[in-house]
Amino acid sequence: MLLLAGFAVMFIGVAKAGFGGGLGMLVTPLCVLAFGPKTAIGILLPLLCAGDAFSVYHYWRRWQAGNLKYLLPGVVVGVITGIQFIGRFSPRELNLAIGIIAVLFASFQFSKDRLFRNQKAFVPNYRVGWPCGIGMGITSTFAHGAGPLGAMFLLPQRLPKELFVGTNVLIFTCVNWIKMPFFCIDRSMVNWPVFAPQALITPATLLTSAKFFPLVPLGVWLGIWLNRRFSETGFLKTIYVILLITGLQLIFNFDLAALFH
Repeated sequence: MLLLAGFAVMFIGVAKAGFGGGLGMLVTPLCVLAFGPKTAIGILLPLLCAGDAFSVYHYWRRWQAGNLKYLLPGVVVGVITGIQFIGRFSPRELNLAIGIIAVLFASFQFSKDRLFRNQKAFVPNYRVGWPCGIGMGITSTFAHGAGPLGAMFLLPQRLPKELFVGTNVLIFTCVNWIKMPFFCIDRSMVNWPVFAPQALITPATLLTSAKFFPLVPLGVWLGIWLNRRFSETGFLKTIYVILLITGLQLIFNFDLAALFH
């Protein structure tokens, strides 16, 4: 299981720096298999923030920061909403919902060029950004699984490959730091109902995160290397395939652990 966990943690860097987050949907299910659902989410958030830091450094100012104003207000609402229901829904129920979203979106992307050949690039706006941000905040709180919703907002903008990845890195850096206080503080500390009954990040989870930390920059380097070797068309197709595969995994709950025995 340590091999499984290490593989998942390295995926954090690969996903963020190389594939704009699409591959990152595999991280949480793999870590749940390795650590169990009660601790996996708390262990992952500091590692995700570390991956964000390395990726932001590489893609510094190579992003469309205007997307933040459309998404982040909804993200804050979604995180506060999600933290109220933490523990009330099973990981299976949440994975099923995220998987359906991923599969539907990937399927649409494979067919839309034939259906809408003259479709103009999507212009981001609050009407789409608010509900998308709320969904990102909720799914990210439960399972760090907001990648498909982020892709749904960014991909139709038809951004160049590097600009797409840089913008995705910037957005999820903000999303993860918005979550951080809600994961570290619980109601017993501040007596404020917007926080969870129990903190998800504890000294024990931080120690585990620290043990796996060296794999994050290695994954970032690998992701950057892979990114530079894909054509524009090949890159987008790779994103859609990854979303489809991970969505199917979340829906059908294949026994990934068997692959590592």
